[in-house]
Amino acid sequence: MRKITCKKSSHLFKQVGFILGLIAVLVLGAAPSMAADAPTIKIGLVTFLSGGAAGPFGIPGRNGAELMIEAINAGKVPAPYNTKGVAGAQLETVIIDEAGNSQKQVTEYRKLIQKQNVDVVIGYISSGHCKAIAPVAEELGKLTIFFDCGTPQIFEDIVTSPKYLFRTGGTATMDSVAAARYLVEKNPDLKSIAGINQNYAWGQDSWRDFAESVKQLKPGVKISTEQFPKIYAGQYGAEISALLSAAPDVVHTSFWGGDMEAFTLQGSVRGVFKKSDVVLTTGETAMHRLGTQMPDGTVLGGRGPFGNFAPDSELNRWFRKQYFDRYNTWPTYPSYKAATALLALKAAYEKAGKGGMLPDTDQVVAALENLVFEGPGGTVKMALANGHQAILDTAYGRYKYDRSSGQATLTDVITYKAECVNPPDGVKSLDWIRSGFKGAQCN
Repeated sequence: MRKITCKKSSHLFKQVGFILGLIAVLVLGAAPSMAADAPTIKIGLVTFLSGGAAGPFGIPGRNGAELMIEAINAGKVPAPYNTKGVAGAQLETVIIDEAGNSQKQVTEYRKLIQKQNVDVVIGYISSGHCKAIAPVAEELGKLTIFFDCGTPQIFEDIVTSPKYLFRTGGTATMDSVAAARYLVEKNPDLKSIAGINQNYAWGQDSWRDFAESVKQLKPGVKISTEQFPKIYAGQYGAEISALLSAAPDVVHTSFWGGDMEAFTLQGSVRGVFKKSDVVLTTGETAMHRLGTQMPDGTVLGGRGPFGNFAPDSELNRWFRKQYFDRYNTWPTYPSYKAATALLALKAAYEKAGKGGMLPDTDQVVAALENLVFEGPGGTVKMALANGHQAILDTAYGRYKYDRSSGQATLTDVITYKAECVNPPDGVKSLDWIRSGFKGAQCN
């Protein structure tokens, strides 16, 4: 009896096992086709996640991007971006740390394309990294959007006939020309200027364009001293002594990240901000971080109409509220610029898409060229470098910490039209400045 029972049980178990196995095969076999029915666009997102640039720049940039990606996928961005996904596809990301030298970044960029198989790369804060990546993007034929790095060399000298490379943020020329206009207007008796800028493309270009702009706007102004410490130096005792000794009317610095915050703290203790009118062209990123440690009256820029400079709009109000509710701090310009790049991508894909099919790279590139779209900082025009370089309005104002509310604020703000502080298409920045800003539209 035991033998017979065992045989029947064994036969029954085999039948059950066969049926369960068949079900499993059918279910698992169906899974790939079901997944294939849901298209995705894979983004390589590059920003500083470690080092001195992470806190003021990289992390806010990542936060702005992640918030925007989730909202795009869910269809929760205000109109005209309120459809789910991008041309019907969901966005997914591979995030890479921008910390490290340019050679490392080129290696990581190649890996994103050749091993991670991303559809598009969005990122980069350092101008040095952008200079290295720019020709590689064209070589590999991968749609790449720089969201921040500011050197005008990218399209003026390195990639002069771009196809796959775009930048949805403004250049150092915009920042420098606007800063010069602001400081000349606010200092009618201006006689001398000085600069302390990082010794690489971004710092050199920023100071060059600022100094040349001041010369055009106020002939006869003297340059008291030019200081170029290496990037990430962190300590500026000798340079601050030189500034104090020179005692210029205006001090210009394009320092960013930890360098900018370190200079602000060290310079304010030693009296630089009392002796001179100091302009921090990237200072908006520090206004909520430093609070009372930022001297009142410091002139701040935000590399565009971002953060506290942003215009009032439904999109901006939504972005600021979502960001504050999620991260318990206000978004600064890296957050805005990363979010803006993603909205440019959505706008271009959906302009290029036809009949519910995802467009290919060349179709998206054609749609992004010369695109005019809205971001949380206002209108962005892909107007330079044959439609690959953005221009947008920008602004400067003076910092003031409101002790009654415990909030960092801006006063005496002046906004400059994009066409006032950017050269016409096809004209190099320095040539345009030295021409006396020929063609500038400032009214």
